[in-house]
Amino acid sequence: MPDDMAKGKESQIPTNLRLLLILEEVAARGVAVKPSELTEAMGLPKPTVHRLLQTAEAEGFLQRDIDGRAYGPGPRLRALSMNTMSSERLRTARLAILKSVSDEIGETCNLTTPDREGMTYLDRVETSWPLRIQLPIGTQVPFHATSSGKLYLSTLRSRALQGYLAGAKLTAHTPNTITDPEALARELGLIRKQGYATDHQEFLPQMVAVAVPVLDAQDRLLATLAVHAPLQRRSVDDLLGFLDVLRDGARRLSQLHAG
Repeated sequence: MPDDMAKGKESQIPTNLRLLLILEEVAARGVAVKPSELTEAMGLPKPTVHRLLQTAEAEGFLQRDIDGRAYGPGPRLRALSMNTMSSERLRTARLAILKSVSDEIGETCNLTTPDREGMTYLDRVETSWPLRIQLPIGTQVPFHATSSGKLYLSTLRSRALQGYLAGAKLTAHTPNTITDPEALARELGLIRKQGYATDHQEFLPQMVAVAVPVLDAQDRLLATLAVHAPLQRRSVDDLLGFLDVLRDGARRLSQLHAG
């Protein structure tokens, strides 16, 4: 874009909105964004975009991707997103949906969102059974060893997934945890095709789980809806029998957050 056009575009955007619009653009894309892409999308001069990105990075709203050139959401922007999703009105409606799913299945259901290091429990509804596995709201669980985490990994673009598989420490939480990158890549390919993920005692012994995606308006993964249960009471196949119930709950959650 010629300098005079960029200056004209810059003058149309109030100074106090520029950083907010950059954060909005990064969040909307859902992938790490290069400064040149933001310059083109917003019509702002390169020096202005670089200055705003430096400010956002210094304050924790954005952080550089692994390649050091692109920017993605930082801890403060992720926290802002979580707090927005946890607003009283949304949370009341969301818990009602989770409870209906939990009541129909008869097991604990939870809603998790992806964070930088793992999946974070945003909400959960406990089963009434005395034997249950408690993972409180705010708990962070690993990507590679949980149904929700593997489901999220299966949605990553090829380059991002390759970077994760090359650099992640695939810790063995149980004898069933997938710790080989090639085996995990195969598992993620299967999950991508079938549209759901399972946990066969991969995170905790004697715990099984099934997760389905909660999508945003652009069909991107916003969160995951999962059910988990002790193996003494349910098998993975038992939980898969409620796949339609989970998918209906995920659809209603998607509509809630889209509205």
